Amino acid sequence: MNELQIGNISIAVAKKNIKNMYIRVLPPDGKVQITAPSSAGDDAIRMFAVSRIAWIKKQRESFEAQARQTKRQYVTGESYYVWGRRYRLDVQYSNVRNSVYIAGGRLILQVRPESTPEQRERVLNDWYREQLKCKLPEVIQKCHKNVGIQASEWKIKNMRTKWGSCNIDKKRIWLNLQLAKKTPECLDYVVTHELVHLLERSHNERFQKYMDTFYPDWRVVKETLNQQMLDYMSEYADIDKEI
Repeated sequence: MNELQIGNISIAVAKKNIKNMYIRVLPPDGKVQITAPSSAGDDAIRMFAVSRIAWIKKQRESFEAQARQTKRQYVTGESYYVWGRRYRLDVQYSNVRNSVYIAGGRLILQVRPESTPEQRERVLNDWYREQLKCKLPEVIQKCHKNVGIQASEWKIKNMRTKWGSCNIDKKRIWLNLQLAKKTPECLDYVVTHELVHLLERSHNERFQKYMDTFYPDWRVVKETLNQQMLDYMSEYADIDKEI
């Protein structure tokens, strides 16, 4: 069984070599995933899903109610966020070079006059990537020391549904490019979260105890992250980029 239908809710099902069953509702559009033990039968998975329907609906409602930016055209007057602070975009035209910088409370995007919205998006995303790359070494070093374990590799990806992800076997961690738009403590939280997965794969009680030890305020910061303005994401493609 790869997909389960409960009423009007479609649930993706994946079986893995784990002991317990887990369910997730993913932003931005409320996709539902169940991860179940390899030995779990279809009836047991269905009963588990049915028992969590009220919770699934509540999570979806919270996503729908969360503030979200409209589709970006990358023109003067739009609002963009850098480390949690809102800036007014000022598009300036030049045939010399593309650049992005902050000046006088504005986010200046300098591009060629004939540039398309897609080209402006790439220029701005490349700048966001550089902001994240500049801040990451200090955060990673601090979190490595705090958690007591090191990742072998860190990468940045523009992701739709996750703030971070971890390949536990290879100790490779991915971070969402969009974190450069969120308040700085959100980056600390996500880096710590992914490092803790190198100690515990699942979001179980053991995982939460690790988080309580290494980042006592993680629940508050998680809530802060989830309450911040979401980007228009429907046309984003996941883009793999090494840090």
